[in-house]
Formats: sequence, structure tokens, C-alpha cells
Amino acid sequence: MAFQLICKSKVGRCRNSFLVCFLLTWLSSVAIAKKYEPTNIGAIIDVDSRIGKEQQIALKIAVQGFNDLPSNDQRLVLHFKNNSDNPMQAVSAAEQLIRENQVKVIIGLKTWEQSVMVADVGKGDEVPVLSLASSSNRPLFMQQRWPFLMPMVPNISDQITCISEVIGSYNWRKVVAIYEDNTYAGDSELIAVLSRALQQVDAEIESHLVLPPLSSVPDPEGMIRDEVANLIRSQSRVFVVLRSSLSLASYLFKEAKKIGLMCRDSVWIISNSLSDLLDSVEPSSISYMQGAIGIKNFYSENTAPFQRFKYEFKRNFRAEYPDEHNSEPGIHALRAYDAITAVSKAVMESLNEDNKNHSTSLLRMVQSSNFTGLSGDVRFQGNAISGESVFSIVNVVGKSYKELGFWSPSFSFTNSSLGQSGKANISAVSRVRSMQDLTSLVNWPGELNRIPKGWAMPTDVAPMKIGIPGRTTFDKFVKVDWADWTNNRKEPTGFCIDVFQEALKIVEEEYTLFYEFVPYNGSYDELVDCVYNKTFGAAVGDITILENRSKYVDFTHPFAESGLSMMVKVEQEDHRAWMFMKPFTFNMWVATFSIMFYTMFVVWFMEHQTNPEFRGPWKDQLGTAMWFTFSTLFFAHKEQIRSHYSKAVLVVWLFLVFVLTSSYTASLTSMLTIPRLKPNVTDIEWIRRTNAPVGCDIDSFVKDYVQNVLELKNIETIDSPDSYSMKFDSGNITAAFIELPYQKVFLSEHCNDYTVTGPTYRFGGQGFVFQKGSPIARDFSKAILRLMENGKLEKLQGDLLDSSMNCSSTASDDSKTESLHFESFWGLFLISGSTSTICLLIFVARLWKTKTKWHQNGDVVDHQGGGSKGIKGIVDMVVDLTPYSLRSGSIGRSMGRDGKVAQRWSSSRWDLVSPVDPSEHFQASRGGLKTV
Repeated sequence: MAFQLICKSKVGRCRNSFLVCFLLTWLSSVAIAKKYEPTNIGAIIDVDSRIGKEQQIALKIAVQGFNDLPSNDQRLVLHFKNNSDNPMQAVSAAEQLIRENQVKVIIGLKTWEQSVMVADVGKGDEVPVLSLASSSNRPLFMQQRWPFLMPMVPNISDQITCISEVIGSYNWRKVVAIYEDNTYAGDSELIAVLSRALQQVDAEIESHLVLPPLSSVPDPEGMIRDEVANLIRSQSRVFVVLRSSLSLASYLFKEAKKIGLMCRDSVWIISNSLSDLLDSVEPSSISYMQGAIGIKNFYSENTAPFQRFKYEFKRNFRAEYPDEHNSEPGIHALRAYDAITAVSKAVMESLNEDNKNHSTSLLRMVQSSNFTGLSGDVRFQGNAISGESVFSIVNVVGKSYKELGFWSPSFSFTNSSLGQSGKANISAVSRVRSMQDLTSLVNWPGELNRIPKGWAMPTDVAPMKIGIPGRTTFDKFVKVDWADWTNNRKEPTGFCIDVFQEALKIVEEEYTLFYEFVPYNGSYDELVDCVYNKTFGAAVGDITILENRSKYVDFTHPFAESGLSMMVKVEQEDHRAWMFMKPFTFNMWVATFSIMFYTMFVVWFMEHQTNPEFRGPWKDQLGTAMWFTFSTLFFAHKEQIRSHYSKAVLVVWLFLVFVLTSSYTASLTSMLTIPRLKPNVTDIEWIRRTNAPVGCDIDSFVKDYVQNVLELKNIETIDSPDSYSMKFDSGNITAAFIELPYQKVFLSEHCNDYTVTGPTYRFGGQGFVFQKGSPIARDFSKAILRLMENGKLEKLQGDLLDSSMNCSSTASDDSKTESLHFESFWGLFLISGSTSTICLLIFVARLWKTKTKWHQNGDVVDHQGGGSKGIKGIVDMVVDLTPYSLRSGSIGRSMGRDGKVAQRWSSSRWDLVSPVDPSEHFQASRGGLKTV
């Protein structure tokens, strides 16, 4: 009994222990189960495409790597849903993942349309959506509309900018945009983004080709063949593939190569939708893309994490998809791996927070991600990934591609290696100005050894049609002989044709231009319109560059200046009776006579003191002085000059006379021998007031300009140079408005009959016309500049005028000899007047000094009771020293006193002896004057 009791007690204790152990084990398992509750992640991808396959393998590797961490108590579980392009399927897949699999985050999605529609589902269930799809332009207020949507791919705008800068580097002006649209036309905004970017480099989209998805058409090859054939109609040969699947691109390039669009000045630029797959594309597909330039997302392959990932990826990819020939990972795999990395970091951080709303916490943690992933830096600004895009510029060659350089918004183009991170050395990269600096590395389509023109170059089968004016007012510029033209297609002649041929020789140093001239009998505006509407590829002739024309076509650099001026008939001036007065202006005559009379006075004053030829009655002295001065004008004076001061004055005066007479003779000779023509009309205002008839070219823009700008209403059209003469002679026109090149030719033949008067209205010059964006226009502009620099163009212009020259000079206002002005001689007048004045002052000072000595010796008595001072004293001194003749034994009479002074002096007993020079000193005495 006791034993039974003991046994029962032991059994009870064991039972209790078992119950305790079971309870403890159950509680522990419940806690462990709660601690290791997995985080479900949904992945919506297209597992049938190459991109989807890479993403799937990358997602598995990332999740497995996280789950295998030894210190990790958390687990991630992937749930895949296959989806192609249908956004509704993506929405259904997202709802199923959220309801059935309880996913906390969704990754993947192929298009931006799928991303935003799934984001609407995620917004309702507060499930973050990490999109791996690119977008052309994200809408405004994206964070407010889809707060749980986080794109892992940068905006495509940086890539479009890179493409536009490549185009601008080579000065290509027109492009053809090609892209594969999805079923819901979600990529149509790509054209608008590209168009805005091209405007920054002065380029435009000539046309665009939208291809439907291959799955939506029964005969994709035939459809693409028909669409690509339409590209032949475009002048542009720069094709930009903005977005395309690999399968569609294979058809596209195959058909393009068949019809010759992969050679002969064609350019193909492919975006990252194809370039990022070049590592995995089959050799048969890449063979059709030879020479294409690709914009590829750059990522560093030299880091240790990438090498580990690459090893795992290739091993898993070969095992999962043994039929795929290439197992290299691309940017899509790297972004998928980085997306899982961002989620795993967010999961670990959110578990440390006591937050009941796990989805909101997870979203916040993902948004705060900041790490360097395999694809580059991963950080978000708002809900979108931020950071600067870096692209590798590649060139498809052989079965693969080669790297040409790099591009980024911060440093533009560079040929330097960007190092391991791709951004660490941005500040130290070697920048280049444009893609042209990398051109030597490019293998162009068709193995072209120069930069492609990017334009449909003419061939010998389809040469460029060049329109030329069939009828011209001045056929020396362009002349078409219709008889010879009809029979054997003879080449046109003229100055413009010669310039074109010389420029063509320079252009053909690089390539051959096949062309044919086509005469056109319309107006010049209509000829330009024919180039605009592509009837002609170009136009050659005397076509003026105007602003309204340049809106629709491209002009070359002008090879001739252009201006508009008024030409009028001239009449020859009769030689008038007073023509001899014309060589000098009125001021010049006044100055000449003034200096002449002043010199006459100075010479007389200094000479009449001692020179008998300048003495006598005042009338005789005046006549002698005037005769002497006038005779010096012809160097015919006979009077002997005694005073040294007079001689100094005459030396300067005679030099002045020599210059004046020489200038006068030359000017008068020119006026009498050169025909003097005067225009019969000089004022355009007079024509406007009187409504006088004027003439202008019938086919040029001049008529509209004269009528609308100059506001002349009575206009007569003229169709030949001879018609101008006939209209002028008959009085049908009073003036003619003619362009500067024609004016020179016309006046060289009628220099004595017409002249140009009034202002010249300038224009842009004359140039050749090409279609808008044509690269040939730039080549001809460079050729024309070279013709200017080497003097060839000037020689052609000289030949044009020499062939028309019928007279030695052109009748214009410039040929008239102008009267000589005082301003041209005032320096000589100043020297002559100054010399005369200085000599006069010195002479008077010497006389004053001489009289002062007489007064001091007491030999001369002042008749007024003493020597007076000041001006009166000087006058008296001059009168007192008036010379007298001793030949007749009596005292001569001084001029101005009429004998009164002589009578006063005759009352004395002094005998005056005329000194040889007034500078000599005299000593007075009662017995006479003795020389000291």
C-alpha cells in the first residue's frame, strides 16, 4: 500500500514535470515563432524577358544572402508574379499578393503605367511599391498622389540630355525619333522631352516613328519592314531609338540594313533600353547594329561586392536558364539587388521600433536609405531616388561594343576612367569639349572614315536638284541659254555659278556631291519656297539673305554684299564764269587776302624807313606796296628789299604763296578737266511728296521693300538693264532702286549717265540656299570663307566688273573735286602771321631804342617841349624818323603829313643822312648827323 502510494506520488510528480516542460516548450515555441515571423516580399516581373530573368535571379540572390546572415533572426520570403505589359494584370497580381501572401512590400513592375496603378493599390493597403521601371517625365505632386511609390530608376531626362548633347556635338540639325510604344501609349511623352532637349542644341525632330509591341501584331516582320521603308522619305539620317525591346530592335536594325540606312552618312543612337542589354544580346542581333552609338548606364565592375554578386549570379543564372548564351548581369539585375538591400535594411531597423504600423515604418526606413549599392549610390529625395546619373558612351563594333567615354550632367563628356565608384573622381576627370573630341575612336556605320553628315546625301542615281533663276534682270550673275539648255543641258554661266563651282571644289575635298541644275522661271521668293517644300534640295543664284526667308531655309555665308540705294540720271555741269573762284572756299579767300594785306603792311612799314623805292607821296607808297605784294604771288617782284626783318617775313610769305598757288592750280585743273555731273534728283522725300515714278527689279524683293518700307507708291517694274535706260530717257521713271551688286555692274557700263544718291539700305548679302538643317550649307559656308581668305572671291568679283567696264571712272558724287578749306592751311597762315608780327615788334623796339639814345645825347630836341611817352611817343618817333631824300638837297616829304613835317624840319639847320639800315645808331650834332 505504501509502495503504491509512493509510486503514485512519483507518477504525479513526473506528470507535473512533464506538464511544466510542455508548457515551457510551447511558450518558447510561440515566442520563437513570433520572433522569426518572415517578411513577405512580392515581386511582379516579366520572367519571360531577359530583363525579368536577370531581376528574378538578382532578387533571389539578395534574399538568400540576407537570410544566410548568421546574426540575423529575421527572414525574407519572395513571392513572384509574372506579368508582361498589361497594367490590369499587374493590379490583379498586386491585390493577390497583398490578400493571399500578406506581402509587406512590392518590387518590380515593367512599365511606369503598371507602377502608378499598383501604387494606387498599395496606397489603400499601405504597402510600399519599389518600381524598377523608368519614366519619361514624372508628374508633379507624385509624392502626394502616390505616397507609397518609390522609383528605383532615375528620371530619363538626364539620358535625353546626354543624347541631345551628342547630337549637338556634331551639329546635326534634324533627327528621326523611334520608340516602341506599349499597348496603352504610355511613352508618348518621350517625344516632347526629346524635342525640348534638342532645342537647347539648335536641333529638331523632323519626324518620329512609333512601333507597336510585337505581341500586338500578327506579322511583326512585315509591319516593321513597311514602317522602316517610310524612313527613306526623311531627309534626316540621324535616328534616335528612344525605347525598344530587344526583339523589336533586332527586326528594326535588320530591315534598316537591308534598305541602306545603316551606311552612307547614317547615324544611329540607341538609349539604355538597348545599350544596357548589349552584354546579353545574341551576336546575330548585334551584327545588325554595327556603328551605332549607345548610351549605357555606368556602374563599376571593380568592387569586391560586385565581383561576389557576379559570381553568384552567373552560377544561378546558368542553372536556371541554361538556354541563355550569356550569363553576365546587367544594370537591371543590380537595381533589383539594391532594392532588396534597401528593404532588408529597412526591415531590420523597423523591428527595433515599437511601432504597430509596420508598413508605415518600413516605408519611412526605405526612404531614409543611404548606402552604396551595386548600381551606385542609393538614396531618396522625397519618394524618388536621387543622385547624379553617369552614362557610358559606347560604340557597337563586331560582336560586342567598345567604350568611347563618359557623360554626366556635372562634367559633360570625358574620356577618363571614373574609378571604382564612378563618382569619386568626378572633380578630377579630364573633360573634353564635345563628342567630336572622341570622334577618332568611333566606328561609324558603313565604315565611314569621316563624321557622317546625318542627312540624305545625293547619289549619282538621285542627284540633288539645285534650282537656279531661269530669268534674271542682270544675266552677268546667272544666265541660262535656253536653246542650248534644251538641246544638250548646257551648264549655266555667270558670277554666282562661278562662285558655286569654286566652293564645290573645296567641298569635294571631303565628299562628292552629285547635283543637277534646274532652271526656275518664278520669282526669287517662289524659288526659295521650292527649297522649303523640298522641290529643290538647294538654290544657287543672286538670292538676297532676308530674315523672313531664313525662317524656312538655311543660307550659306554671303559671297556678295547686298544693299539698296537710289540711282538717278545725271546732267553735266556747265563751266561757269566764276569757276576760278571754286578752288577755294569763301573762308579760304578771306584768310588769303587778310594775310596778304597784313604782310604788305609789315613789309612797307619796315622798308619805307630806308628803302627809296618805298618812299614818296602816300599814293605812290600805297601803290608800290600793293604791287610788290601781288607780284610776290607770281614771284615777279623787282623791288630790292634791304631790311633783314623784311627778308625774314618774305621767306615765310613766299613759302605760303608757293603752297597756295600749287593747291589752287591743281584744284582748278581738276575742276576744269574732270566732267562734273550732278544728279537731277537727290532727295527721296521729294519723290515721296511728288509721287514721282520709280523703277525696280520685277522679280526681287525690292518692290515690296520700296512700297512698304520706303512708302513709295508709283512703282514701275523693270526686267532688264536696257529697260532702265529706256525708262529714264523716256521719262517714265525719275529714279530707280537697285541692289548694290547690280548697281556696280550697271554703273560700270553707264558711269557718265547715272549716279547713286541718298542713303544705302543694307541687307544680309547674297548667298546660296539649302534646306533647313542641311549640313551641306555649313560646308559651303566654310568653302566661301576660304575663297574670301585666299583672294579667289575678290578675283571673281573683279572679273565681273572688268567685263562690264566701259569707262574709266564712275559718275558719282565722289568724283567731284571739292573746294579747298581753310582748315587744311591754317597752320601755314599761323606761321606766316606770327613771323610778320614778331619781326614787326622787334623792328619797332629797335626804333624806340634808337630815339631814346638821341634824346639822351641831347642832339635831338622834342618839338613839343620834351620826349613824350606811351603810344603818342611811339607815333611821334615814327614820324620823326621819317626818311628824307638828300639827292635834291632838300628834305623829302613824308607820307601822311603832306609837307608839313618837312616844313617843320626844314626850319632847322640839321642835315639828315639816310642810314643804310634802321638798326644803325646815329649821333646828332649841329653840323649834321655822324655815323657812330
